[in-house]
Amino acid sequence: MTQQPIVVWAEIPVSDLPKAVDFYNAVFDWQMTISKMGPEEVAVLGSAGSDMGVSGNLVQGDSGNGKGSVIYIAVANLASATDRAKVAGAPIQAGPVEIPAGRYVTIEDPDGNRIGLFEPKAA
Repeated sequence: MTQQPIVVWAEIPVSDLPKAVDFYNAVFDWQMTISKMGPEEVAVLGSAGSDMGVSGNLVQGDSGNGKGSVIYIAVANLASATDRAKVAGAPIQAGPVEIPAGRYVTIEDPDGNRIGLFEPKAA
C-alpha cells in the first residue's frame, strides 16, 4: 500500500522576522525564538522545546499580502486567541465561522498573511 502525500511543513514569509515573532508569540502565547535552519534564519511555530510534531516556521521573505494560502493554527480557546490577536493589532477578516470540525476566526498578521485561529469541536 502506498502512503498518500500529506502536508508536513508550512512556511509563512514575513518582512520583519523579529516583529513577526513578537506578534505570533503574543497571539498564540508561544515563546518562539529565531534560529538558523540551513542557510536561513527562521522561527519554528510553537514554543521552544515543545514536541509539536509536524509544524512550520516563519521565514524572512515576500509575504502573500493577503493573497496567499491561509494557515490554520489550532487554539484551545477561540475567544481568548481572538482577544490576544486584537490586542496584538491583528485585523479580523472573518468569523467566528462554524464548520462540522469546529469553528474559526481568520485574522491578518503584520504582513497581511491570512491566519486561521481554529478551535476543534469538543469530543
